[in-house]
Amino acid sequence: MSVTPPRTAARPLRVLVVDDHPVVREGVGLLVRHDPAIEVTGSARSGAEAVRLAAELRPDVVLLDLRLPDMLAPEVIERLRREVPAVHVLIFTAYGDHAAVRTALARGAGGCLLKDAATPDLATAIHRVAAGDRVIDPRLCTPDSAELRRRLEDVGLTRREYDVLRQVAMGRTNPEIAEELSLTRNTVKTYLQVAMQKLGARNRVEAIAKASEAGLL
Repeated sequence: MSVTPPRTAARPLRVLVVDDHPVVREGVGLLVRHDPAIEVTGSARSGAEAVRLAAELRPDVVLLDLRLPDMLAPEVIERLRREVPAVHVLIFTAYGDHAAVRTALARGAGGCLLKDAATPDLATAIHRVAAGDRVIDPRLCTPDSAELRRRLEDVGLTRREYDVLRQVAMGRTNPEIAEELSLTRNTVKTYLQVAMQKLGARNRVEAIAKASEAGLL
């Protein structure tokens, strides 16, 4: 197993960029190229690839998109924490009002920055997150309780159905969800079936997609 080399004045911060859009992956390198204390050491297009590369490259910071083709950021963060406990995560997203931002922060992300941030802001955020600071883009607005209730009412979901669906979006199985929410497995299954019916989804993947479209995940 590789070990992250100790941080010294001579060694720049190692950053892994995770985004399914090649323009973003290449753009980050261009944005931070003038900061000699930051080095983009790799890039990934999916959550699974991010976890694999992080275990191999041992970056100091993972610059992570909120929504990837195979999983949402909260699940990626959980896997990264198991594989590379010392890594710091900075969410880099275009979805400033996305409910998953709050979940990602709760799961251990060190901060969140919008993708149209200025170059100095991005570099500063990377340095601060690497130092253990919490960095939140001042323009970021996660849904408050009233806004979340409104969105749930729009699609007809109860709060408990939403809680179960959010756990599904993070890649948890029914038994894991039951343990996390202190429910029986049959109750979890019922909540999920009702949520899928209300969303017009035929399976878990469609339910996650439709909930994301509604701004719930």
